Amino acid sequence: MRTLYIDCGMGAAGDMLSAALLELHPDPDAFVKKMNQAGIPGVEIIKEPAIKCGITGTHVRVLVNGVEEGAVEHHHHHDHDHGHGHTHDHVHSGMADIEHIVRGHLDIPEEVKDDVMNVYGLIAEAESHAHGVPVTQIHFHEVGTMDAVADITMVAMLMHEIAPDQVVASPVHVGSGTVKCAHGILPVPAPATAFILKGIPSYGGAFKGELCTPTGAALLKYFVNRFGEMPVMRVEAIGYGMGTKDFDAANCLRVMLGESEDQTDMVTELSCNVDDMTAEEIGFAMEKLFEGGALEVFTVPAGMKKNRPGTLITVICRQQDKESIVKLIFKYTSTIGIREKLTTRYVLERREEEFDTPYGSVRLKTSEGYGVRKKKYEYENLARIANERGMTLQETRKLIGE
Repeated sequence: MRTLYIDCGMGAAGDMLSAALLELHPDPDAFVKKMNQAGIPGVEIIKEPAIKCGITGTHVRVLVNGVEEGAVEHHHHHDHDHGHGHTHDHVHSGMADIEHIVRGHLDIPEEVKDDVMNVYGLIAEAESHAHGVPVTQIHFHEVGTMDAVADITMVAMLMHEIAPDQVVASPVHVGSGTVKCAHGILPVPAPATAFILKGIPSYGGAFKGELCTPTGAALLKYFVNRFGEMPVMRVEAIGYGMGTKDFDAANCLRVMLGESEDQTDMVTELSCNVDDMTAEEIGFAMEKLFEGGALEVFTVPAGMKKNRPGTLITVICRQQDKESIVKLIFKYTSTIGIREKLTTRYVLERREEEFDTPYGSVRLKTSEGYGVRKKKYEYENLARIANERGMTLQETRKLIGE
């Protein structure tokens, strides 16, 4: 399994992540050229070598109309910093402006445009929550300017072209102290960053300053499948993305690409007991939970207080979907309390392929890993053929050559 591991021991920012991933690309110069021709207004991307504590890596500079944005005395290009003598006017953009640029101007695949807008959606939600205004009224300050569009688009394009099967990241070092931004002096992590990192393992430390920016946090939240220790993997390529400021420790973000045997992810298990719902009501709730993004929903008979027979409802979901799933459980069940457990899930690598048979189109699902390989035809396809030909499912499997 192709695994990308991101070491966030010195935080994360858009420019550091794009620079690190660029070192994994088979032809970095061609990629930078393609990005410079992608149509980001006024932007020129420059790749240059950089050294931190004796380690050689890559630094990505983004020029907007010939001028480099960002506050150089900060750890990274701070995503919404003002007042550091920039030589051109700031562009304050809302979500509609960003979407117009991304969907209307950029020469990149549609799925990458979706990724870019989804990352911006996370930032907009965080800024909305931090400042108490609707998402439609959010103005991104530096996050909305073209250098951030370039950082996010570069990371999304690199993820698309490197195409890992899973992305794992370390807990995120956020830094400590305070950071100066458009709204004044704020604690680290800045409120928007803290909101995005909800549910993600993170920690402070001895380094004063902002190590993780809102853009860096949003990119991690969107692309990373799970956070934890580096998995057992055969590393094939290593990339170093360098920050601007110098610390006692190497100010870089490191990525490793290689093959790992297993695939695990962290999921949230939510459960509740009910003794006053009908079977129909429980079935309806299960449908709504699956529609809402639950990975699994199952029920177990349970003995409850006052000797009442009841039902244990368990829902397994992705960590980032937890809050929306909790709302659905409260809405569609009669429970007044939900238990939560964070758990590791071991999964086989899965893929689907569709092929034609003399009896119609059939989808085959293949799962493999941990030394095993399993194949299974889609039930609905088998059932259709069985009904059409008056056969059993077993006979149908033999007919199409399982």
